[in-house]
Amino acid sequence: MKKAYVFPGQGSQFSGMGKILYETNNHAKELFEQANEIVGFRISDIMFGGTDEELKQTNVTQPAVFLHSVIAYKIFDGIKPDMVAGHSLGEFSALVANGVLSFENALKLVSIRAKAMQKACEINPSTMAAVLALADDKVEEVCASVAKETGEIVVAANYNCPGQLVISGSLKGIEAACEQMKAAGAKRALVLPVGGAFHSPLMLPAKEELAAAIEATDFDNPICPVYQNVVAKAVNDAAEIKNNLIEQLTGAVRWTQSVNAMIEDGATHFTEFGPGKVLQGLVQKVNKEMMVDGVS
Repeated sequence: MKKAYVFPGQGSQFSGMGKILYETNNHAKELFEQANEIVGFRISDIMFGGTDEELKQTNVTQPAVFLHSVIAYKIFDGIKPDMVAGHSLGEFSALVANGVLSFENALKLVSIRAKAMQKACEINPSTMAAVLALADDKVEEVCASVAKETGEIVVAANYNCPGQLVISGSLKGIEAACEQMKAAGAKRALVLPVGGAFHSPLMLPAKEELAAAIEATDFDNPICPVYQNVVAKAVNDAAEIKNNLIEQLTGAVRWTQSVNAMIEDGATHFTEFGPGKVLQGLVQKVNKEMMVDGVS
């Protein structure tokens, strides 16, 4: 039996997140205070008592979810994982858990990533949409067709689980794609309340900024494999991990494929660290026989 530790991404945040950790564990409190200094504002105050609107700002959301996840892992009194993975932003948390990145360096990269993505969103107004109950290959086919017909950017972005795929692109592209997804048989094609086209070519300006920061950061060899979003397979080489982390910003999150790869490599028990239970639900939709739990 192998244990897989998984870490959520943007969208799992909620007001009050991490507050119990801060109030009940001295080490957690120290890490939160250290984080406040690194990001340059009291992010802990926003996490513990901020409004939903404040928490939805990308430059807050990403470090907030990262902090909750990593601090929950840091104070967890359990065995080390056999493998790790993270959904989008969560990949940075996973790389702390498997020893590739230090807490400080990962948080600095997450902050740079969040600000760079926010700027990219402002340059190119764009969005994402969830497509339900349509086969992955059909979603890909519709995206390619809309892009060819309209000249707009529309791509498959998040392969979350069978029957749930998020697409990403320009406002016009996503609008046209949603209509065609429904015509192709999708149960729903719903535009999401996000500020930009994450995991699409529209994030190229952010990718270039993040790449420079990643290249300048020390990456250590991992204590266990990380199943990275863009390749959906076990990766153990620090240089390859760096490259995949850079490519992730404009590449797809292949979560369904990553979970299947971990199961094929022996995973039977998935533990989600951080806010919410989103990944626990997705894992069971990929394979209902998996044991899942969470640490928050």
